[in-house]
Amino acid sequence: MTSSNPALSDILHQSSRCLAQVQSGRSLTLALAQTPQILRPAVQAVTWYAMRHWGLACAWRAKLLAREPDKLWLAAHLSLTLLLLDAALQAHGQAHAPSLQTPLSKDCPSYTPHTLVDESVKAVSLAKLGKPAKGLVNAVLRRFQREHGQWVTAVAHDLVARWNYPAWWIKKLQSDYPNDWQTILNASQVRPKLVLRVNSRQASVQQVVDAFDAAGIDCAAIGGHAVALAQSVAVQTLPGYALGWWSVQDWSAQQAANLLELKDGQRVLDACCAPGGKTAHILELADVDLTALDQDAERLDRVKENLKRLKLMNDRVTLKAADAIDWQSWWDGNPYDVILADVPCTASGVVRRHPDIAWLRREADLAQTVTLQTQILDGLWHTTAPGAILLLVTCSVFPDEGEYQAQAFLARHADAVRLDAPGQCLPMASGKQDQIGHDGFFYAKFQRRPKHT
Repeated sequence: MTSSNPALSDILHQSSRCLAQVQSGRSLTLALAQTPQILRPAVQAVTWYAMRHWGLACAWRAKLLAREPDKLWLAAHLSLTLLLLDAALQAHGQAHAPSLQTPLSKDCPSYTPHTLVDESVKAVSLAKLGKPAKGLVNAVLRRFQREHGQWVTAVAHDLVARWNYPAWWIKKLQSDYPNDWQTILNASQVRPKLVLRVNSRQASVQQVVDAFDAAGIDCAAIGGHAVALAQSVAVQTLPGYALGWWSVQDWSAQQAANLLELKDGQRVLDACCAPGGKTAHILELADVDLTALDQDAERLDRVKENLKRLKLMNDRVTLKAADAIDWQSWWDGNPYDVILADVPCTASGVVRRHPDIAWLRREADLAQTVTLQTQILDGLWHTTAPGAILLLVTCSVFPDEGEYQAQAFLARHADAVRLDAPGQCLPMASGKQDQIGHDGFFYAKFQRRPKHT
């Protein structure tokens, strides 16, 4: 292996390790962080591609094997290599039937079928699984190559293979959105554009666009403080990063701070604030006394680092590591004028950015997050002043975590009035330059009425 041309077997070995960790419940981001730096770009491209087609990959694996492998790495490796072999057959004109999957991303390298099979077997040696595992991988891949058309046909009517989501997820969207479920699922199969939010305290949108144009970076202002890039790049290399000119934030997420009706001098709480994108946006829009709350101290440290980069950290900003539910332990008794409640959820609206989410979530997770949200919202309501605004935000498409949660909150709190807000924003796929796309989000805004005397 060389620095300029990593061996495919090494890429497949590390990619299968990452995918096996996802199957065990760990996020792909954390798994990729353990990948050697020299391999990380290639492994990230391969694994992201695999996650977007994981239902198809696992459907083929299940059809071709009499029983599931005992080792998670081997199961992940078979799924990955079947997927890549199908793409290789398509790319080299050797396919016997059109694939269900979308074409390989240009960020994901393509190999000849022969090379892919050989290197897949070598990867098993790197995983130290022995000759039986090597023989299994070799036999399965060669059979798939010989009988490609048969295996494409075998999964043609499998909903999980077609849509690349767990069966429970598909069924729920069919029930919740009988007219839009296919659009929602399709939107998450397309890699999104990189969207930035310009820090208005440090730069103007035009200033950022001009700097990008001068650097030969194709971008466009898309409204408000948002700038979209035609191609994703390493953000640290973009003009203005070290100067705090901008942050990475999807267009849908940029609506949160705008809905808060912020005014200078207000006392504001950003609950569940990490990773801090909305925290920064609040400080960019108004001079407020801000408490940024999150139960994860390490993530809160990263919020602080980001605020410093954006030159927004000051003595009116308080960072607190505490559980939002246990409001009596961290609240000082001074009520808030504005609360941003970006509560935990399944993150079902941001799968296009994090394709592993669909395979990390379980059906039971939905009920658990709804309960957690309810507890957080009820606790935060205690800390609001009469006339205060509370904005409920989730990056979910499930009504249980959005509209149903908002209605239930209103029913529990007689002193709450629901104000105008976007409600459910369904995800939209990125297309051409004038079709930026956006994540799925939900917004509901409440105001606390004064108590009757």
